[in-house]
Amino acid sequence: MRAALAIGVVLLGAVFLGPERALAADECNGLQVCLPVAGPWVVVPSREASETSTAVWQLRCPLAGYIVAGIDARVTDRALDVSIRGENGAPVSPGVTTGREALFVAVYTGAARKPVSFQPFIGCIPTQGGGGRAETSVRQEAAFKPGSPLDRRVVSARLRVGGARRVVARCPAGARLLGSQHAIGLRVASDPTLPLLRLATVSRTTAGRTVVALGRVSASAPPRLRVELQVHALCTRVTR
Repeated sequence: MRAALAIGVVLLGAVFLGPERALAADECNGLQVCLPVAGPWVVVPSREASETSTAVWQLRCPLAGYIVAGIDARVTDRALDVSIRGENGAPVSPGVTTGREALFVAVYTGAARKPVSFQPFIGCIPTQGGGGRAETSVRQEAAFKPGSPLDRRVVSARLRVGGARRVVARCPAGARLLGSQHAIGLRVASDPTLPLLRLATVSRTTAGRTVVALGRVSASAPPRLRVELQVHALCTRVTR
């Protein structure tokens, strides 16, 4: 019995602290029970003339019944603005503002034309359900409380060094594709160097309800480098 209890404690510690890192950021500050989750270093591509450079990355709580209660990020350039999308509702809180995943949006505000990167973190807490959303004012005839008409379908895949991989994200039947996005993530121990940020390239096309991205990693990349491609299909939400 004591041996089984000891094993259970060890396994619980492995789940909540993670086998590969201590808390590298502040995503669990102030939370008594917290499952820390670290994302990869996400590449924000070099900006074009008179254009801003943006990258998005969705980070999800790995266990069912957990929601995002804390967030943080690290950047390789102070000119990176990193935020998350929060849902409408009151009070601003886990289960109302956030759900099981958080969508990070990074915008490069600097003048240099170079790729930069950020690493997202989330702190997840167990819950028995989301917060309530009560209407506290009288609705006017021509105004509506914002809903969630945008359905973001996200597909992630690992790319192979020296090879190419096709990744497909698709809107469900009855929905319409509004747009698409993609991002490259690098699983490295510390902030990636500029040459490392340039090792992967992606081409993206759309047709009908489907987004197709072709990711390539240069053969000159370190053989054990873990590169992830995340593809987002922005769809209208299907209502029945």
